[in-house]
Amino acid sequence: MLDVLKFLAAPFAMCMILVAVLGYLGLHVLLRKVIFVDLALAQIAAMGAVIAFVFGNEPGSLTSFAYSLGAAILGAAIFTLSRARREKVPQEAIIGISYVIASAATILIADRAPEGAEHIKELLAGAILWVTWPVVLRDLAICAAVGAAHWIFRRRFLLISEDPERAFDEGVSVRWWDFLFYATFGLVITISVEIAGVLMVFTYLVAPAIIALATSTSWASRIGIAWLLGFVASALGLFASYRWDLPSGPAIVCALGLILVVFALWRALRGGHRTEPA
Repeated sequence: MLDVLKFLAAPFAMCMILVAVLGYLGLHVLLRKVIFVDLALAQIAAMGAVIAFVFGNEPGSLTSFAYSLGAAILGAAIFTLSRARREKVPQEAIIGISYVIASAATILIADRAPEGAEHIKELLAGAILWVTWPVVLRDLAICAAVGAAHWIFRRRFLLISEDPERAFDEGVSVRWWDFLFYATFGLVITISVEIAGVLMVFTYLVAPAIIALATSTSWASRIGIAWLLGFVASALGLFASYRWDLPSGPAIVCALGLILVVFALWRALRGGHRTEPA
């Protein structure tokens, strides 16, 4: 048992770091109604990593990270420029087509590289079970810096996420703050995709935030709920991965999916037992 705990310690610590930062960012994403921005940025960052791989750079290297981060920052700039107070084209449509194009480009680029298909599979599913403590500490420092920036500028970020019309009316430079938000978001996505994969990152962002927003109006309790759900799903997924030799990322994704199903059933049953007022 001690050997199991020792083996899973670093992956679980990495999961908790991702849960902490992605659980918070996911609340902003849902409130801004840009649900697929995380998936799009994750795929764009993955495309950057594949480009680096084609040029002979090993996954996880500094050069690979630079390519991935550069692609994510480019995506952040595109999504910032697509934001308008009076939208003729929904921003979600631009985000969606960006995801599709990035996915297609990733497939085409990977086709030119040896073992490209295997690399794409790794970017989707991740390899968090094999994360090392130096990587955990590096990503902790990066996520802590992002968290500090969001704490310092929390009033602007919260205002734009919750009431963008008021932000425009008050003369806030929404595009500038959007770019700062998406840039820090892109940094987190870059390090997350490298370790956890696109599927796990998207689920960490959206699944806990759905339940948190559905059950609370307080930011403190929302964050607490998202973190608790991420903790439970990570523990269940990693245990299942180790016990039955399953891919760790998809196991955690399915654990979060199961929690969502249970929550939906609970809400439906609770609603069904409510008595309508006369």
